[in-house]
This record gives sequence, C-alpha cells and structure tokens, in this order.
Amino acid sequence: MLDKPASALRLRERLLDSERLMEETGCYDGITELSLRNQDPLKFETLHTKLRAYCVSAREMARRISASPGVREVGEMVVAIYTPEGDAIALSNGIMVHVHTMSRFIKWMIKNNYEDNPRIREGDIFANNDAFIGTVQVPDVMDVVPIFHEGTLVGWAGAVCHELEAGGITPGGDVCLAQERFTEGLFVCAEKIGENDEIRRDYVIRCERNLRMPIYWVLDEKAKVASCIDMRESVKQLISEIGLDYWMKVSKEFIEEGRRAQLARTRQLTVPGIYRGHTFYGHVTAGKPGFQPLGDPDWLYNIPIEMEIGTDGKITMDFEGTQPWGYHSMNCTPAGMDGGMFVTLTQHMNFEGLVNDGAWMATELKLPHGTWTNPDNEMVATATSWALLLPAYGVFQRLLSRSFVARGYVEEAFVGQVNSPMIEMGGESQYGTPFGMAHFECAAAGSGALAIKDGLDTAYVGWNPESDMGNIEVWEQSMPMVYIGRSIVPNSGGAGKYRGGCSFISTWLINKTSHLRLHTSEHSSRVFDNGGMCGGYPAPTCQKHRAVRNSNIHELAAKGEPLAHAPGTDPHVSDYERNIGGDHVVVEGPYITAPHKQGDIFSHSYNGGGGYGDVLERDPVKTAWDVENGFLTREAADQVFGIVLKDDAEGYPVADVDATVKRRAAMRKERLARAIPVADWIAAERGRVEKADFAPEVRKMYASAIKLSPRFTKDFSDFWNVDARSIFTAGAKP
Repeated sequence: MLDKPASALRLRERLLDSERLMEETGCYDGITELSLRNQDPLKFETLHTKLRAYCVSAREMARRISASPGVREVGEMVVAIYTPEGDAIALSNGIMVHVHTMSRFIKWMIKNNYEDNPRIREGDIFANNDAFIGTVQVPDVMDVVPIFHEGTLVGWAGAVCHELEAGGITPGGDVCLAQERFTEGLFVCAEKIGENDEIRRDYVIRCERNLRMPIYWVLDEKAKVASCIDMRESVKQLISEIGLDYWMKVSKEFIEEGRRAQLARTRQLTVPGIYRGHTFYGHVTAGKPGFQPLGDPDWLYNIPIEMEIGTDGKITMDFEGTQPWGYHSMNCTPAGMDGGMFVTLTQHMNFEGLVNDGAWMATELKLPHGTWTNPDNEMVATATSWALLLPAYGVFQRLLSRSFVARGYVEEAFVGQVNSPMIEMGGESQYGTPFGMAHFECAAAGSGALAIKDGLDTAYVGWNPESDMGNIEVWEQSMPMVYIGRSIVPNSGGAGKYRGGCSFISTWLINKTSHLRLHTSEHSSRVFDNGGMCGGYPAPTCQKHRAVRNSNIHELAAKGEPLAHAPGTDPHVSDYERNIGGDHVVVEGPYITAPHKQGDIFSHSYNGGGGYGDVLERDPVKTAWDVENGFLTREAADQVFGIVLKDDAEGYPVADVDATVKRRAAMRKERLARAIPVADWIAAERGRVEKADFAPEVRKMYASAIKLSPRFTKDFSDFWNVDARSIFTAGAKP
C-alpha cells in the first residue's frame, strides 16, 4: 500500500496504484462511495454534461476545418477527455469505437516512462496509430495533449480521425494486401509529434514523403490538435471555477458512476445467463494477385462467441474456439476488440451519450492468445480488422437482443450490424497528381431488422452510428471517377416479418486518368456473416463486382443511346452486358487486378442486414410498397414471403390479401412436409462429421480451431459424440 498522497506520486505510480485499488475494492480507483454526487447531484450532473458539451463542440469545430471528406462528410472523428492516468471521462458523438483505445495509448506511454523520456510537458502533442499500443487499425490516427493546471497534470484531451490514405502496399487506409505489419503503411508509434502546441516540421515532412495524398493526414492532424487545445482550455477554465481538488475527485467519480450505471442498465434490460452465438467469414482470393495463398487461397473463419451476463450485471464475452491469426490484413488486437465492443454498447445500452471508461470496467473480453483477436506476434497486419470485427459484434448484438426479448424489452431487439465492403483507389488523379484514398460511402449500408420494424435502408454501419454516405459531388472532387448510377440493391435485406435494411450499389465511369488502381476489401464470400433472428433470414453477402474495360460508353452517350446505370435484377445477364460494349469482367470477393483507365466502368455494392421473425407473417401491404420502390422484386415477394401481388388501375403493385392467405397456407403445408425431427437431422449430420465430409475450407477451419483450443475441441466432441481431434487431424480426408 503506497502511503504517499496521489498528488505526490509519479504518473506511473499513480496508474499502478489506481489499478491496485480497482483490484482490491472492485470500484474504480477505490471509490466505494459517490460522495460528490450525493452531496450535490445537480452540480455533479451539470459538470458531466458540460464536459460532454466541450467534446461535442470541439469535434464539430474540427470537422469544419478538416480537409478530409471522411471527417467532414461522414463524421469519422471522435474527441474525448481523460484522467491523468488515461481513463476516459467523457466523449463526443462520432466513432465511439475509441472509448478505450485512446485510453490504452495514454496508459502505454505512462507505463513506458514517457514522464522521464521524452517527457510530458504543457503544449506537447503525442500521436499513435499502432494497434498493438492502442487503436484499431493504421488509418485510425489519434492525437492526445496533456492538460496541466498550475504545473500539475490534471488530464488529457484526445482526438481520433480515420485517414483516407495510410501509405500502405495498396492505396487507401484499409490496406487489403497487407499481410504483415511492414506493408500496412505509415506507423506513428506513440510519438511526440509536437511541442508548444505546434506540430513538428520533421513529422510533417515524414508524412509528406510517405503518403500518396498527405494533405488529408496533415490537415486532419491540425484539426485534431485544434480540438484538443479547445478542450484543454475549456477544462482549465472549468477547474479555475470549481477548484483543482474538486476536479480531481469528480472526474474519477464520473467514471465510477459510469461503471455502476452500466451494471444497473444490464441488470434492468437483460436476463442473467450464458448465451452462445456463431458466425463465419469467408474470404475468396484464388487467382487474385498479391495475396499469399499458403496452399489454400480460399479460406473460412470460425467465430464462436459465448456471452455471460452475471447477476451483478457484468457482461463477459469469450472468443474461445476462434482461429489463429494469419498472414492477412484482418487480424485484430485487444484494443481493436475493445473498440468493437464499445461502438456496439454505445448504440444498444449507452445511447444517452454519457458512456466512459466506467462502462469498459463493467465488461470483460476473453481473447485467446494466438488467435486473430489477440495475436502472439506484433508483426501481423491489422489493416482491415473490421472484416472480422463486424460479424463478431453482429453476433454480440443478436445475443444482447435475445436477452432483451427474454426480459420483455422487445422494442430494444436489433438484429445488428453487417460487414461494410470498402473500395479504395490510387494512382493518377484527374488533376494529373499522385493520389490515394478510401471511399467512405460504405458508411451507409443496410442495418439488421428490429423486432418491431424493418431495418434502416442505406443508413447504418456498425462502426459509426451517424452513418452518412457523403455527397456524390464531394467524392467526385477527390477521385478520378464520375458517378453514372447509385441505386438500391433489391432483395439485399434479409427476409423476415421485418426485413433487414437494403444496401445500395454505385457505378462509376473512370474519368481523366490513365492509371487508376482499384481494390476492395472486407467482403464475406459464400457464407452468411450477418444472420437473422427469431426465424428471420440472413442477408446475402455474395455481392459481385462488375467492370467494363475499354467500354464504348462515350460513343453511346454521343449518339443518345440508353446507358446502364446499375447491373439490373437479372442474375444471368446484367444491364451492363446488354447495353454497353467492351470487355466485361465479373469478380467475386475482393477486387484487385490490373489498373483501369479513362472510359472503364466499375460497380461496387454494399451489404444489407438480417431479418427478424417469420417471413410468412410479413405485412402484404408493406411488401407491395417495397416492390413498387425497388427494395424487393415481385419474385421474392411471391417465393419468399408468399405474398401475391396484382396491379392497380395505374399499374402499381398492390397486395391481393385473399390470394396471399391461400398461398401462405399452402407454403406452411409444404414446410411441414419437408420438416424432420431435430434428432433425426443431428443423426444424419453426425455421419458427415465422422467422415469429415466437408468442403476443404470447412475442414481447414475446424482443424485450426481444434488445434488451438482444447475447450472448443471438447465442446465439438461432446455435441457430436465424436473424437474431434482425430477426425480433423490424422483422420481427416486430404
């Protein structure tokens, strides 16, 4: 037990003492009583609201001076205030991924004795984008500045922006071809990048010489520093009003209150117990240049999750049974897993905006060492970690929703997020200059359904709940492509009583460039990674890219001939093939190939969400509206939902309710005729399991999980009544 007062301890000692107190008492910093809140609750809540207002105000100011359309248009930014030890007190809206990632960054500097070297002084600026120190991926660049009051370190102000270009092996920020750390781009590893409130010139030069389009990164640094200084000065002014002693106590009580509030909210909304869920992620890279196939170019990731809710309200997420890290860009780190957890919690349970590190202390992540969630090698790549994070935390959303429904809060149930395929590009811009950027219209995919209504169409993504696709004109200013179409993808939302939100597809004409490298990432192929709930169907994930090289679109336009603005609804022949001449290309999964040039056409689609409830309970009138407006085809209305449509006098589809009742009665009889007892199905499938009669990717998936996890091996063996280890090692088919 340290006998010196906290104010007399060095920063590292203070941090270790705070962690010890938490371990001993179960309360943050040993705060067993919220004495300041109890003395004057109105003052307490007013101060907390003020702190969040400082964060929100600073973020909005920075957004308006940022050069990056990712920040300005999409809102890919968040700012926050931290204790001297690095615990989050208050955050703005925005990418709430970073409740604890910046905290990890600050704590890393403290534990590595930055107080001595390079020293922490007033006016210093520190930056980081190393996921093994504290962020999610390379383009998430965070800046923090210390807050001093009369020579005493009283906190930190921090800001994160997602950069559109990171200088990796492929242009953009989510570097799809990164297969180890050394190809991800420009790393800033908890570095002091500025002094006296000014960014160092040598750091700016390093950015200018290592990025394809440094203007976004450098000007975003200035925007972040401006927001941090704004928050710092606001906090200093607040301290001068309330006193330093009060500030040092109340800032920590805010965090302890956040911990208790998270536990209380969980107890209120959920049912204690153990919940299990599962999803998969498929990656198709056969024949794709640049990928390291390692013998198996197409592979499948197994993501089992066990969520335990204790009677005290603590949520524990266990990823035991998932697979090892690999030589690809989709690995994650504990900081990134924290980010996925908290961007989910802030949408489901902490949506009032008062979330802080107290909520993190009321949860626990069990991340098996050596898996993609917690690699035992810090040289692995994490550039597209969201590819596995999103399906994983989609499962978390559905597990939470099961508990909401069990408790009776049906209106809180949400099928959850989906993967958000990203298109990135680089080469020669329309201005004749080098460029590289990520296109962030992916921030407006379709959401999963709710238990009381349809999901959001083209208006949701898990990693940023603000979800704005941005203006076409702004994107056209930044890349050598002109939109010739942006439209809803019919049937892209998972079917159910309430359907998932639909996605959209964009089609571009490559313009004023002789060299454009296009690549995409974060696609799940051949498996569903965004399941439904309570009978709802998953949404399709196997969207394909279509390109037309050497097209005749300019000649067609000059003649006034019809053009194709989307692939159309015919699965066999696209509208591009019908209407546009040239060399047609169809690619499944990640798109990476030879550079494109002016006159080529390219299309890229996003994902919809899973459905909720039985498809045969869907409202026929709502479905007719969906067909009329392009969210659903007539064929799907009939074959999936059992809804019969007819045309009214003006040619618009309307539901034939009587015919629909008869059609659905027949479909229910067909269901019963096909149905078999679960025990019979398991017995039949057990025969396949004993023979390892699976696709090669599935065999490899289970073999790697079983090799790494004894518990998963036992669970698999017990469920199927087999010896899993022998089946998937020596006993498996070659």
